[in-house]
Amino acid sequence: MMTLGGGRTIITLRAADRDCGRADRKPGKTKGKTLEGGFEKAKTPKLTLFVISLNWKFGRVMSHASHFRLPKLLNFGAGSARGLVKFGSNLRCNCSFRNMHMENNRNSDSRGALIVLEGLDRSGKSSQSSRMMSYLEGLGVSAELWRFPDRSTCVGQMISSYLANKSDLDDHTIHLLFSANRWEKRSLMETKLRTGTTLIVDRYSYSGVAFSSAKGLDIEWCKAPEMGLLAPDLVVYLNIPPEKAAERGGYGGERYEQLDFQRKVAHHYQVLRDPSWKIIDASLPIEDVEKPLRDMVLDCVKTCKKGKTLLNLWSHEPSIP
Repeated sequence: MMTLGGGRTIITLRAADRDCGRADRKPGKTKGKTLEGGFEKAKTPKLTLFVISLNWKFGRVMSHASHFRLPKLLNFGAGSARGLVKFGSNLRCNCSFRNMHMENNRNSDSRGALIVLEGLDRSGKSSQSSRMMSYLEGLGVSAELWRFPDRSTCVGQMISSYLANKSDLDDHTIHLLFSANRWEKRSLMETKLRTGTTLIVDRYSYSGVAFSSAKGLDIEWCKAPEMGLLAPDLVVYLNIPPEKAAERGGYGGERYEQLDFQRKVAHHYQVLRDPSWKIIDASLPIEDVEKPLRDMVLDCVKTCKKGKTLLNLWSHEPSIP
């Protein structure tokens, strides 16, 4: 056995029993020539070359098996390691190719979409999430509405008490609790997606990072505990000026609903935003916000149904169950 390419390619040579001489045979019993040590050579051994290519980044294992006579192997062995791998991969005679997609087979299957709505407080996320659920259900799409924080869990209840100004916690502590609340649902989230359920999520990791960094915490520190959570297939940011959001009913009922603080949050959302985000003017009438949102969501659902790799947040590595 030898390993090439920094541990990513393993080449194993194994003799086929039907062709190779065996040590337990007695000399003279076969037509083969007896070799030193009691081995005999019945005929030129046929060897099997197994080339296993490991690609940890994409979670794939490629296995190839090829059969050929020893002289060909010996002559070929004088070549470079690169030539050996190329030879093994290009053999056409008596070759069998086995592709074990540990992750990609799953990712090529139809699955649900992870769709996240983000924005400032009172930007209309909850209303649009609920309307989107009704729309998808009307189309026969399997979908669920999730909200973070999930206040039904023990961690979520601690967060709810904090947001309602009933308790005080250090900024680092509450940030980690928000992250833990998302981690509580991570396994179930992946199961739902892989079994074909689309998730409409009202707030996700981006909210946690934007709000905590708006308090003055280091943005990279805030992102760190979110690593390993699932990456959304679509992020829609409902964009509204903080001043206009403050005019909406119910504003000011929770800890973070303060105009100056919301301005800071809006700034940190801009820092987090990447080109894949979709932006909708949330100051428009609710129907005018809903129409483009429907188109974006439906396109995303169709793409994931055809098959799309499920990735981890920010690292862009495939999620391995």
